[in-house]
Amino acid sequence: MAEGRQRSVRAAGRSFRRFWPHLRHHVRPERRLLVLGGLALLAEVAMRLLEPWPLKYVVDGIVAATGSSVAGPAPANLGLVIALAAGSLLVVVLLRAGAAYAMTVCFALAGNRVLTGVRADLYDHLQRLSLRFHDGSTTGDLVTRLTSDVGRLKEVSVTAMLPMLGNVVTLVGMVVVVAVLDPVLALVMLVVLPVFLLTSGRLSRRIRHVSRDQRKAEGQLASLATESLAAVKVVQAYSLEDRMRAGFARSNTSSLREGVKAKRLSAGLERSTDVLVGLATAVVLYVGAQRVLDGALTPGELTVFLTYLKAAFKPMRDIAKYTGRIAQAGASSERVVEVLERSPEVVDASWARPLRDARGDVRFEDVWFSYVPGHPVLRGLDLAVRPGERVAVVGTSGAGKSSLVSLLSRLRDPDSGVVRIDGHNLRDLTLRSVRQSVAVVLQDSVLFRGTVRENIAAAVPDATDAQVERAARVAGAHDFVTALPDGYDTVVGERGATLSGGQRQRIAIARAAMLDAPVVLLDEAMTGLDEQTEREVVDAMRRLTRGRTTFVVTHDLDAARDCDRVVRLDAGRIVASGPPDAVLGAAASAGVGRD
Repeated sequence: MAEGRQRSVRAAGRSFRRFWPHLRHHVRPERRLLVLGGLALLAEVAMRLLEPWPLKYVVDGIVAATGSSVAGPAPANLGLVIALAAGSLLVVVLLRAGAAYAMTVCFALAGNRVLTGVRADLYDHLQRLSLRFHDGSTTGDLVTRLTSDVGRLKEVSVTAMLPMLGNVVTLVGMVVVVAVLDPVLALVMLVVLPVFLLTSGRLSRRIRHVSRDQRKAEGQLASLATESLAAVKVVQAYSLEDRMRAGFARSNTSSLREGVKAKRLSAGLERSTDVLVGLATAVVLYVGAQRVLDGALTPGELTVFLTYLKAAFKPMRDIAKYTGRIAQAGASSERVVEVLERSPEVVDASWARPLRDARGDVRFEDVWFSYVPGHPVLRGLDLAVRPGERVAVVGTSGAGKSSLVSLLSRLRDPDSGVVRIDGHNLRDLTLRSVRQSVAVVLQDSVLFRGTVRENIAAAVPDATDAQVERAARVAGAHDFVTALPDGYDTVVGERGATLSGGQRQRIAIARAAMLDAPVVLLDEAMTGLDEQTEREVVDAMRRLTRGRTTFVVTHDLDAARDCDRVVRLDAGRIVASGPPDAVLGAAASAGVGRD
């Protein structure tokens, strides 16, 4: 267990280095802002170093005026010195404030732009990742990575990393000045640094480990909430509220426990730093006072030294405070990089070319396919479909019907064998051209939040209003759409919840009609519809598929009889293929279903 924990800690320590390649191309356009921010940072540090010096001349002048010999002779015009010191201090403070403002704005703008670009990259990458990845992931966890984890990185980069950079530069500058001022006191001050670095390093590793567990627990919490809210009708229909509440409470408590542990470790780091700073300040004050009495320092120089000491130890406190945040951001960056480093399985080959003027000749040649290695769903499947032919695919649940559909639309690739359109291996064609040539209508017709027009034209974003209306008429949707409050500009709810099942299905058919694709896949597209709605959808399906190569995946024997040919699958193999009447008798006795 300890060895595994050490490995995970080392991996977390490498997380920011792994993250850099994903930042580099976003950082390049922000170089001007970063340079300006860096110059402002140096100016702000310089003003911090100058700020205590007017106080030195005032203190030394006052001490000398009161008769003490350690400060040297009193200036003749003490009032002028005090006035100049006060004015100088005001100017330095104003310049420091201006430099700090410029630094914060430049770094915050650059950091937010860079990480906004990273979030866009992450979203695009998630869209491209293969279904095998999404099948093994939970939606809530992916959403947490996309929103909360990237958000934490944005927050920490602006509120912790960049200020800590300024504090480190300030600390180095002050140590150099103090070493020139009095090497003995500088050495006393520096003794505490190794102890601080050792303590902060040990605790930050523990914080990073706990933060990773916390982010994981938050991802599980988001997944449970997403799942239960998406299925709220089922939850209420089966009175599952108590069960869901109990599961949510367990995940919520786990997230709380890890969060409290991380906060406790961060607080411990900050308080231990306070103790070290207090100890160092006491020692420096004692030794410094002795050196003033010995004449090695003036009271004003000791005042500058103590001011520097306080200012120098403030970065140490801030580093302790920011270390916890940065450790938490390290865990978030790990989770983001985990996704960005996953490669899509279904991608365009380097030699891929677009499919043009497809006729719809489809062939499966000795196709083997499995979701889990060693457990094939399709076993050496051979099937040839002529252009314009309408083929019903039937079979028992798990026979491989929907797998066939996903291979043809190239949502997945076969383990071996070839799927062809017009003689072209799909692997030799671009994904975009294949999917524009294959229109899909599913049982669960998902609509996106937006207008009816936007949903119909989703696959053809530059479609004209006339094209949208033509597709809606093909789907038999025009009449009910125009009867909606705002017609085609009516906003539908999430997943089309404000429309009936038949209305959603006809909009999905209109969306497929917009592609004008030579191949159409109907995957249980009429399941769950009432008799009247089914007749309307069937009519729309006929208009959509007229003259096109059509695959009808169904367990409905009437829908299968309306096809030119019926193909029956069993255990991933074609066991019957022929005219509907010849095949459906055997299919009815065996029972058909959806996999």
